[in-house]
Amino acid sequence: EKSCHLSAALFGEDSEISHDQLYELLKYAALGKCHNAAQPSWCHVYHQSHLAGVVVVVLHEVSQLHFYRFYLQFKHLRKVFQHRFTLTPSTNFLTSLYGEGTNLKPQNTAQVLTSTSSECVTKSSELECDPIIRRYGEKKQGLTSYTLTLEEQKKNDYPIKGAPGCKGYISTECDQQRTDSSPLFGLDCEMCLTAKGNEVTRVSLVDAQGQCLLNELVKPESTVMNYRTRFSGVTKKMLLPVKTRLSDIQTRLKKMLPHDAVLVGHSLNSDLQALEMIHPSVIDTSLLFARNEGRRFKLKFLAKAVLGKEIQCEQRTGHDPTEDARAALELAQFFIEQGPAKVAELNLEMLLTAEKLAEVSQNKAASQPKGHEIQKQLNNPQHLSKPCFLDCLQVTGQKPLLLGRQGRDSSGLCQSNLSTSNKQILQRALEDVPLSTFSIIHFSLGPEYTASHLHVGLYEKVRSKLTDMLTIYAGPFEENFCLKSVKKEFGRCGPIQSLTVVTETFQPYVCIQYEVLEAAQLAVESLNGAEVAGSCIKVSKANSKSPTMLDCDVLIEALERDVENQGVIYVSGLKKSLTETDLQEEFSQLKDLETLFLPKDLQSGKHRNCCFLKFRKSESAMDAVEAVNGWTVKGRELRSRNALASGHLWRWIQQMNQSSGKHGEHIFPEQTEELSDSEQDLRKQVKKLDHHIKKLYRSLQRNTLCVVLFPGVNSTHGSQSGLGLMGIKDAGGRSAC
Repeated sequence: EKSCHLSAALFGEDSEISHDQLYELLKYAALGKCHNAAQPSWCHVYHQSHLAGVVVVVLHEVSQLHFYRFYLQFKHLRKVFQHRFTLTPSTNFLTSLYGEGTNLKPQNTAQVLTSTSSECVTKSSELECDPIIRRYGEKKQGLTSYTLTLEEQKKNDYPIKGAPGCKGYISTECDQQRTDSSPLFGLDCEMCLTAKGNEVTRVSLVDAQGQCLLNELVKPESTVMNYRTRFSGVTKKMLLPVKTRLSDIQTRLKKMLPHDAVLVGHSLNSDLQALEMIHPSVIDTSLLFARNEGRRFKLKFLAKAVLGKEIQCEQRTGHDPTEDARAALELAQFFIEQGPAKVAELNLEMLLTAEKLAEVSQNKAASQPKGHEIQKQLNNPQHLSKPCFLDCLQVTGQKPLLLGRQGRDSSGLCQSNLSTSNKQILQRALEDVPLSTFSIIHFSLGPEYTASHLHVGLYEKVRSKLTDMLTIYAGPFEENFCLKSVKKEFGRCGPIQSLTVVTETFQPYVCIQYEVLEAAQLAVESLNGAEVAGSCIKVSKANSKSPTMLDCDVLIEALERDVENQGVIYVSGLKKSLTETDLQEEFSQLKDLETLFLPKDLQSGKHRNCCFLKFRKSESAMDAVEAVNGWTVKGRELRSRNALASGHLWRWIQQMNQSSGKHGEHIFPEQTEELSDSEQDLRKQVKKLDHHIKKLYRSLQRNTLCVVLFPGVNSTHGSQSGLGLMGIKDAGGRSAC
């Protein structure tokens, strides 16, 4: 069994993901190459066809603010999911998540899946009736099982040695015994109409990797009566300088094809007839994807429905034979790799019907325009709806599962079952998730914990905690110490947000607030007890006895162990003029270096004097910390330590820093109030929620994609961004990244 894994460039400033991008991921993970589902633009799912399922956990009315305020309580989430991203809050989160226009009705815990076994029987019966299953059975087989027999070739008008009408045809002489390891080649020709009949004007051959081996224009022997430019793309002007004849192509094909070659094409009999060649071993994709009553799927439809590829586009004149040859080859490879049962489950007949209905609907809409309404939509493309991939899942015979207090009824509106507890939802999920390939589970903290006034208090406490963690005190200094020297020395640890002199003490001290957590920690670790500006000083965090600082050391340790920071180090002391290219060159000798992130000021866009280096292995990152400490780059001595906030948290801290002092204006207009009792209860609820997710995650099969979403808050009281965590569960129970 192949192991699925996920890669995503969610590093530093690239950690913000839109709802459309999230939709891309869920659609591709759920549907694969069906329904034109393509790999998402911002991450990559490896071996999608081997995914055991997709589980989306939605924490209703919860934002990233909750995650960082209760970071220590979310013990499971921070240890398991390496990939994190900021999620823009949405006024209609469910619609943006699922797509629009779904008729899928969610199930609540009062409903029982009594029909599960009968549904399985029905599905099994439907599969048995499928023409693909009737022809090939359900088990995977090697490619030789899908090559046409001699009888099938005769029946479908393939050129056969000694058959009437095949006199003078050239044999490819590929007469060696075929095996399941024999090489596949995709073949496609474009033809024109001559006095003789169909004659080849263009030939394309691709190998098993899709590489083009031959793409040649051919001059017909007889007078051309119709170039069929609309389909072939070949014009009279294109053929005027061509000297290649059919006999030349025949000779080249004979030389190029090994003795055990298997040719693949769509209605390949037409191509071989036009080439006047005989080949004993063929796979015809128009017959491979079998239909009832002798009908055949078009190559264009199969490419879109199975591979998610658009070919034979209307904007282009004529077909591209190389593109068609490659599509036919990939279709055969998909069929062989996945097996008949998986192909039958695609329910191609229903997909074709749905496509035709959509075309009819579009044509109707085009013939009956609504004037200003259509113009309004065109002017506001964000109002155009996107299809719901959950409906697409149902069309392919898969049953999505929706559980929780929040769901959607047939009109697309939210429906609630407030009497349902998280514990009941979890119990139902543990029973039903294994029966579904796509599940969405809604948990909630409850309305008493998600009120807007609670968000105000949480925001203030998180901002205060971060400010304390970013702030250090240094001193004592002499009365007339050089402030510039102090700023320069402490600036080597990282970018400084503010520096003030504390004069209320007997001797002067300085209070420094950094922009990044690593800088403050590095200053304490490297400058405490050092001589700065002529004084031997002490460096410490803000009042360590303050209630907000009591768990500071625990938080720092937890951040260092956070999976998001594994294999990432922080480097400071850089010249601000250095570019990413310069740094790539400087650090190229470090073993297993994967990528680097050079932070910029979110307002000015200028580079900071620090960077983050990400390594493929944690051991290499640890070695790099020792190696980099003391390095000199462009006359500057570098300092380094393990990262604390390299990914998503880094961006969030920058935003918190910028909103400092004006946060009420941008986040919530109301006044902060004491919420200690409520927050204590909330802390317990968060801990329970984390435990529920841990229990659900442990029950998932290997190779299951799990996405946990904190949707964020977007209301009349203000907004808080959401947060997403994701990973594919591996054999050890961790997320495979």
